[in-house]
Amino acid sequence: RTFLKVQDGCNYSCSFCTIPLARGASRSDSISNIVNTAKEIASTEVREVVLTGVNTGDFGIQQGKREERFVDLVKALDEIEGIDRFRISSIEPNLLSDDIIEFVANSKRFVPHFHIPLQSVSNNILKLMRRRYQRELYVSRVEKIKSVMPHCCIGVDVIVGFPGETHEDFLETYTFLNELN
Repeated sequence: RTFLKVQDGCNYSCSFCTIPLARGASRSDSISNIVNTAKEIASTEVREVVLTGVNTGDFGIQQGKREERFVDLVKALDEIEGIDRFRISSIEPNLLSDDIIEFVANSKRFVPHFHIPLQSVSNNILKLMRRRYQRELYVSRVEKIKSVMPHCCIGVDVIVGFPGETHEDFLETYTFLNELN
């Protein structure tokens, strides 16, 4: 297994994160350059490539403008011979489109796995965190994934003890995670 960085930086301003300050604005290489790198990897003994980035779903932003789309990148990579499996390392729920989910469901090489940061179930806490989604969107993404890939594995990030989080907020997140498919 190896890692292939397809994106770096972030244009989000989550209240708990210093990445935009440390890594700068979101930016990506081109699909053609990434495909060439993946072909070089395919000529080695590597059989799985994990696509990484600070905000992977923001792939395609170059010089402040969206030039290419993440779904087009995964489609191009799916055609590369010599790599058995591709995996998306992490993708924000608001950037995980139906197109991406449906493509992975029917892909030749992308594994049925998504890592989707949640952070909290409380819409109030998500607002304090300055996240770009609410609980309802997260639920709809998981429901969509499970409707087309019932066997799909979903990883989750959660932050506990965020300033302002009550015991009830914590229990709501805990219960939600235990009840979510």
